Amino acid sequence: MKTAFLYAGQGSQHKGMGEDLYRDYEEFREVFDKADLAFDLKKMCFEDPKEELNLTKYTQPCMVAFAAGVTAILNKNGIKPDYLAGLSLGEYSALHASGVWDAVTTVKLAAFRGEAMTKAADGVDSKMAAIIGLSREKLTECVEEAASEGIVSICNDNCPGQIVIGGEKNAVEKAAELAKEKGAKRAMYLNVSGPFHTQFMSPAGKELKAYFKDITFNEEQIPVVFNVTGDERDSSESVQELLEKQVRSGVKMTQTIEHLLSKGVRRFVEIGPGKALTGFVKRTAKEMNIDDIECITLESSDSIKEYIELAS
Repeated sequence: MKTAFLYAGQGSQHKGMGEDLYRDYEEFREVFDKADLAFDLKKMCFEDPKEELNLTKYTQPCMVAFAAGVTAILNKNGIKPDYLAGLSLGEYSALHASGVWDAVTTVKLAAFRGEAMTKAADGVDSKMAAIIGLSREKLTECVEEAASEGIVSICNDNCPGQIVIGGEKNAVEKAAELAKEKGAKRAMYLNVSGPFHTQFMSPAGKELKAYFKDITFNEEQIPVVFNVTGDERDSSESVQELLEKQVRSGVKMTQTIEHLLSKGVRRFVEIGPGKALTGFVKRTAKEMNIDDIECITLESSDSIKEYIELAS
């Protein structure tokens, strides 16, 4: 059965994440112990004593370290997928799993990205909202009409019926109002600290572009489906260019899942924490009338033990 590993993005982090994996797996411990960060990674993930885990500059390296640790466990057991993808930040974990960077480099990159995005969001009166039950076409009309109130755009096309918009507060609120008038079931405002994947993140993209010049990028060993295109990379663009665009462009998660399904992937393994991505897979597959998929989430020591037995 063709398999894709999907790496979670920011938002599913929680206190205690990875504590049982650190206890049970040497490979996971090695990733955490070697992480070169300005804060105590284990204390932040396992205890979160100052309730700072949800701050972008901490969330991003913590999530990537967790993902790299799980990848190390799977690699040790000879388990590799046919394809890789990730939601936003999760794309860095996917690239690590493909061999583009080692774990230490990837965690440092995530920390730099988190800091750059935090700086880019500073001073922007922003909001993000998940619009439920409206087509992309109708939501695009709402966004265009709301532009009279400020900057707003589609940030994440997660799956059929769930699309995230973001930008300046007044414009986002106006677009959300219009969406409900056009038939959206709900408009849920998200607890985030900035207008991610919008033009406001352009300064972060420029910082990443400069930072990448000092980083070695190896060739992907496993195909990665990228957020910006919803497709695999061709020779016209480098990984660096795609990541610089990614931070300021909408994430095409629906198109990513559609691409994987079209390639015959039927087992989707979400490397968390969280279960959001497998939810997106199920909704996208249903829309495509595909019902033979298998969705697995890996977050705990027990779930990883079960998957190793299944995949071996």
